[in-house]
Amino acid sequence: MIVDLHNHSYYSDGVYSPKEVVKLAYKNGCKLIALTDHDTTDGVLEAQQSANEFQVELIHGVEISAFWQNMTIHIIGLGINIDNDKMQEGLEHNKNLRKQRAEKIAFGLRRIGIKNAFEKAQKLSKTSNMTRTHFAQMLINEGYSKDMKSVFRSYLAGKKPGSVRVQWENIDKVISWIHAAGGKAIIAHPFRYKITNKKIKYLLSDFKEFGGDGIEVVNAFSSNDEINLSAKWSKEYNFLTSCGSDFHGWPNQRNKIGELKELPNLDNAVWKYL
Repeated sequence: MIVDLHNHSYYSDGVYSPKEVVKLAYKNGCKLIALTDHDTTDGVLEAQQSANEFQVELIHGVEISAFWQNMTIHIIGLGINIDNDKMQEGLEHNKNLRKQRAEKIAFGLRRIGIKNAFEKAQKLSKTSNMTRTHFAQMLINEGYSKDMKSVFRSYLAGKKPGSVRVQWENIDKVISWIHAAGGKAIIAHPFRYKITNKKIKYLLSDFKEFGGDGIEVVNAFSSNDEINLSAKWSKEYNFLTSCGSDFHGWPNQRNKIGELKELPNLDNAVWKYL
């Protein structure tokens, strides 16, 4: 069974509508998927309607930005009740932080001569939920960079002009939002945080202590070594395991829904516990 529990629509920083995301998943042979937009569940009901049409099982999800040791971590909530008040209050808080960040990114880019960055990035977003990806794609379209990796390195990360620090809530609070909504809290793409394996283990230890449920063992960017190590850690910390492509749909991104390496530890697969 092809399972993909990490996908984005245009309600956050993806290209396609929730309906189109589900349709693509169906065409790629997925039997079980999740829509996990950044800090919003606005597209879930549309995705559910499409899942009913194509007879694909949909897990209601979200990907929430959080803080751990002064750095941003992404936590996926799976099997959530999207009508839960505590979760929606938390997501609204994050949406407001995103709006403030977008304005600051545009200001930083304007200082180096890139005018109307906010307006141009907004044209790439079909909702008011502005993300760094929209600015990155705008800069690529305008010819400032050739791809996502270089645009973040040159403009949007570290001490670059469009880099903006956001004070997200700590991981313990975000985990509490997900649990209040009846979901499982999963650390997304642990090897993409640019930290050592030793520090990843510190993260996993804290995540477990705060009640976190699992780890994304497989994503579209995972190497075999990373999968094996994540699987080992999932046993060590008694974590549930998950897999997801982190699909967004932009032309310069090669990952596709459902194109994933095999998930080890199927006995602990998160979807069996939702």
